[in-house]
Amino acid sequence: MASVEEFVESAGLYFERLGLSRTAGRVIGLLLVDPDGSADAPALCERLGVAKSSMSVALGHLERSGLVERFRPPRGRRDHYRLTDDVFGRAFRAKMSEFTAFAELAEQGLAVVGDAPGNRARLERMRDMYAFMGREFPKLLDRWDRERRP
Repeated sequence: MASVEEFVESAGLYFERLGLSRTAGRVIGLLLVDPDGSADAPALCERLGVAKSSMSVALGHLERSGLVERFRPPRGRRDHYRLTDDVFGRAFRAKMSEFTAFAELAEQGLAVVGDAPGNRARLERMRDMYAFMGREFPKLLDRWDRERRP
């Protein structure tokens, strides 16, 4: 059975592959398994063994991305951080703009290759797949939102 530390490290690697810093991914992993689901920056630094400056950058990015939110517990002296209610839905919605960018890149490639059939077929598949994802993925996320409502 994996330990909490192994899970946190796995989360760091996973989210790093998705474009976040490893530290930001480790923060997400830790907040997912923390019994309180929240922590202040000094506690996160200590638990993850990272410098305050690295944590500040990671938390700032996560907060601006809408993946974590900062709050002050009642009678608390420090801000705490927790995952937003729909952290993964927000993350997927933020990535949807990439579908359009990939489709546009394919169009640019099509303009470059002219009538070369093999090249055109690959680029058309790329364009069509990302156009499909751009049309269908929002519907899937909307369905997810409807299903998880009480």
